Amino acid sequence: MRIGTLGTGAMAEALAGQWVRAGHEVMVGGRSPERAAVVARRTGGRRGTLREAAGHGTDAVLLAVPAPVAPGLASELAPLLEGRTLIDCTNPVGPGFALTTEPGPSAAVRIASAAPGARVVKAFNLCHSGVWHLSPPVFDGRPLAVPLCGDDPDALDVVRALVTGLGCVPFDGGGLARAGLLEATAAFLIGLWAGQGVDAQAIAPPLPYAQGS
Repeated sequence: MRIGTLGTGAMAEALAGQWVRAGHEVMVGGRSPERAAVVARRTGGRRGTLREAAGHGTDAVLLAVPAPVAPGLASELAPLLEGRTLIDCTNPVGPGFALTTEPGPSAAVRIASAAPGARVVKAFNLCHSGVWHLSPPVFDGRPLAVPLCGDDPDALDVVRALVTGLGCVPFDGGGLARAGLLEATAAFLIGLWAGQGVDAQAIAPPLPYAQGS
């Protein structure tokens, strides 16, 4: 696949590196040419501007910038994102591990509104960037599950393929309207992990017990 990454932070670097190793053609785009060059060199991808990366990502574009600036960047690049699968991995989490989007729409919905021609899928937002450096992310023999929220079937298929290529298992989280639940889950989990040092996996029982069996 041809993939563009918008952003040069930890998430963009981790996922771009994995996708390059999987054989995809990745362009790393950033506002700073110097930073984009560093990340491109580390990942094995190509360096580009944000506009060039958006244009390069004919199969998928990863939006990996701070949540407060994501809708504005999506609006700025909206003509280039028309018809593209736009993967939103942002987390609108502020002080006290609270959602900065409340009481309004989720970050994903705001991004979709800013670039109405893009096919937005919320994914990859529940894990620290360090997890995405693992090849593959398997814990106690169990592959990591990645929930996806989106409305476009073809875009969801693209992201499912990328998730599977990382050695993970894609889960259907529902339409984009449910992306706010994923963002709230991230805020809650980050608060447990970072705020209290809690192993959050322990809060959910195995499936047979969760279903009341």
